[in-house]
Amino acid sequence: MKTSPIISDPDILGGIPVFRGTRVPIRALFDYLQFSSIDEFLIGYPHVSRQMVNEVLAIVAKRVSTTPRRQNRETAP
Repeated sequence: MKTSPIISDPDILGGIPVFRGTRVPIRALFDYLQFSSIDEFLIGYPHVSRQMVNEVLAIVAKRVSTTPRRQNRETAP
């Protein structure tokens, strides 16, 4: 099983999701992407690799493109 590039540890930034092996919040990537590029992000955060960025983007893309499971109406609250 491949290790996720994202970790959330209460001892690192209070559990905010970060890039594995760093203290760089995943949110920082998306903040950069609003106004800049991946290249600019990598310059600002040299401890994060392009591969890690690509893996995070793939994880997010998969999550937002997955069709949600329909809830059974009989068991719905």
